[in-house]
Amino acid sequence: MQSAPKRRQLQRAFPRDGTPPVRRVIDRASRTHDIYHTLLTMPWSAFLALLAAGYVVFNVAFATLYLLEQGAIASAKPGSFADAFFFSVQTMATIGYGDMHPQTLYANLLVTVEVLLAMMGLALATGLVFARFSLPTARIMFSRIAVIAPNDGRPTLMFRAANQRKNRILEAQVTVSVLREEVSAEGVRMRRFHDLPLARSRTPMFALTWTVMHVIDEASPLRGATPESLREEQVEIVVTIFGLDETVSQQIFGRHSYLAEEIVWNRRFVDILGRLEDGTRVVDYRRFHDVEDLAG
Repeated sequence: MQSAPKRRQLQRAFPRDGTPPVRRVIDRASRTHDIYHTLLTMPWSAFLALLAAGYVVFNVAFATLYLLEQGAIASAKPGSFADAFFFSVQTMATIGYGDMHPQTLYANLLVTVEVLLAMMGLALATGLVFARFSLPTARIMFSRIAVIAPNDGRPTLMFRAANQRKNRILEAQVTVSVLREEVSAEGVRMRRFHDLPLARSRTPMFALTWTVMHVIDEASPLRGATPESLREEQVEIVVTIFGLDETVSQQIFGRHSYLAEEIVWNRRFVDILGRLEDGTRVVDYRRFHDVEDLAG
């Protein structure tokens, strides 16, 4: 069993939630804020909450400004914040006024400014929502584990990938690298990437499943590896698949990684491909992550 401190060291360099477990210390003099990128990449819940908060703050601010002049809003109760707030909501949305309407020069000027800012804000919000919806995304499923087992008489690293959509990914390509801790000739400890050659690194059409294989031969960065050495070197297998989505005609990609404890030795993946009596091809994704003994 590994000790707790050792398990904590085996953090992913490329976590599946997209947030690196790294605290960045940035020089304030060179610090920049990429607001647009932040708004595009934050979770939908946070994005919608931010829009709602901005909407409320905007109307609260203008409601306060309307109250600065007594009688600025016709038919509003004197000093009523609620009336001023809902008047601002109607103005912002250009709904059209019922009983309440601006009746002073100050109120009309304020309405003019609010409508201008509201139109700009609506345009920005619409653009952001469209940009978030239109971002090309891939639904590529990876097996929860990778295996190292003999294949054609040679030890081979293997894992599965599948396109979860009912379309095809054209000219799909996969790259696999091993990230591990090494010590240089000068005694400097560092994390280094090594590319892993694959038996097949591209396919003209990725529609169902794909078993990616790397033969561990004399030229392989994984030659001589054992379960213990993989844990000791804090090995992480980093995978990226990219290609052209035929539906939206845009480049998409998916990524995944396997830690040392997610690599199973001397097992093979269960066969999930079959055919019905009428010749229909069947892919049983319920067993996509299952493995069995080599003698099974």
